Amino acid sequence: MAFNRILGTMISAGALALAFGGAAMAQAPGVFTLTSTSFKDGALMPKKVANNTAGNANCVGENVSPQLSWTNAPAGTKSFALTMLDPEGRGGAGVHHWVVYGISPDITSFAEGETSKDGPKFVGGKSTQGVGFWSGPCTPPGPPHHYTFVVIATDFEPKELPPGMTMPELWAKLPGRGKIAAGLVGLFKNPY
Repeated sequence: MAFNRILGTMISAGALALAFGGAAMAQAPGVFTLTSTSFKDGALMPKKVANNTAGNANCVGENVSPQLSWTNAPAGTKSFALTMLDPEGRGGAGVHHWVVYGISPDITSFAEGETSKDGPKFVGGKSTQGVGFWSGPCTPPGPPHHYTFVVIATDFEPKELPPGMTMPELWAKLPGRGKIAAGLVGLFKNPY
């Protein structure tokens, strides 16, 4: 059953990327790309990005959001959405760690720690943890989990979508309104 949930999440993420013309895979000129100075694509993220939830021994960090930048948004982009998913979380049920949207088209990056709390540059959705800002990994002991970051260029006006949408609710609104997506994967393991 857990494998089916992972597979369903991966298929949903793949379908989402295909709906926007495919996620950018390389930093070629003119390609919509998501990058981070906090970690390299496919590499371990720093310990400080992990959550620090009191009483949870798996939350070993400081809950500092990573730096993220995106480039080459297509013409007509009116806002961006950013999400982070751990498909291996909750025994394969997946964890939606971060859901923000309504990011103005003139904003193309967030500094490290900038989305660790509510802010004026984005509309907070609702993560699995119930918050509208960065909620870092709380990876259980074992192999690394793959934290998938996706930035989506949309034709939604920045204040068009209501606050508090979950990742599935956001994804349900994107067909026909999302223009393109780009992603990267950060790994996290415990013990660090």
